[in-house]
This record gives sequence, structure tokens and C-alpha cells, in this order.
Amino acid sequence: MIYPHLDLRFVSLIAAFWLILSHGLALLRPGQVQEWARKFPRSKVTGRVILIVDAIWALTLVVTMDLGEFSNFRTGLEVVILAAAYLTIRYVDEFLAVRALGIFLLLIAEPMVEAAFLRPEAGRLLLVALAYALAVMGMIWVMVPYVLRDQINWARKSKALWNLAAAAGVVYGGLLAAFALVS
Repeated sequence: MIYPHLDLRFVSLIAAFWLILSHGLALLRPGQVQEWARKFPRSKVTGRVILIVDAIWALTLVVTMDLGEFSNFRTGLEVVILAAAYLTIRYVDEFLAVRALGIFLLLIAEPMVEAAFLRPEAGRLLLVALAYALAVMGMIWVMVPYVLRDQINWARKSKALWNLAAAAGVVYGGLLAAFALVS
């Protein structure tokens, strides 16, 4: 286990809080959130910040976790992570924020799945479903980052579509919180 200290209830409540806050903000301030979302995919500053967080997280994992028979490669992996982060920040301008967000979603999915591992509570399935959805979106956004831009533009097409997507996130977060608190 990479994160042995994680508790299912705690992780579920954090995920629920994030869903309710982000999607609730999209419901309450649609104009501001839509404008921010429209600019996000090409935001170089945001991309660099998220990528630095990704690199620190990945580096922390490589430094602290048991690599088993690959422990001999620890120093090399540390160098590769730092070099990849630097080179990406330096030379990848197009959709850096989307790619960095995709990497972040992949990193965040693992502790969510680990927190639910071998737990009997039914609410774990909501957390695992969210984790796998985030992981799939993360992989897609890293490979074809323009998809996020297209998804944002699709959601912005109509007020009803935007509100439906935002409300779905709030409802899912509410369900996740309810299951976390009840079990």
C-alpha cells in the first residue's frame, strides 16, 4: 500500500467537498467559471503550477515508496522525473495545463482506489467509480488534450447543458458525502 494511512470516510468526504465546491461554484457563478474554463486549456502559468505539483508528488512517491526489485533505479527515476518536468515546462507550450491536469487526475485516482480497497461499505463504489472516471479522463487529456477544450465548449453551448453538468457534480458529491457519513 502506498498510502496506508488513508481512511475511506476521509477520502470520500474530501472528494465530495471538491465536487460540491467546484460544481456548486459553476452553478452559482456560471459566467465567471465559463470564462475561466475557456481560458484554462491554454494557460501556461496554470499548467506550469500544476505540473510542478505533479512532479513533486511523483518525486515524493519514488523517494518514499518501496520499489521492490526496482529499488536500484530509484536515483535514475528521480532524475527522470525532474528532467521530464523541466523539459515539459520548457518545451511543451500547447495545452500544458490540460496535460498537467491529466497527470494530476492520474495521481489522485490511486489514493482514492486504495482508500476503498477491501472495504465492505457500499459507498466505496461511488468513490471507485469517480476514481476510474478521473483516471480515464486523465489519460485522454494527456494523450489528446484538445478534447478538454472541446468538452468545455460543448458544456458552454447552452445554459441548460452547463447547469445539468454542474448539478450532476453537486448531486454526485452529495451522494458521496451521504454514504461517507452514514457508513
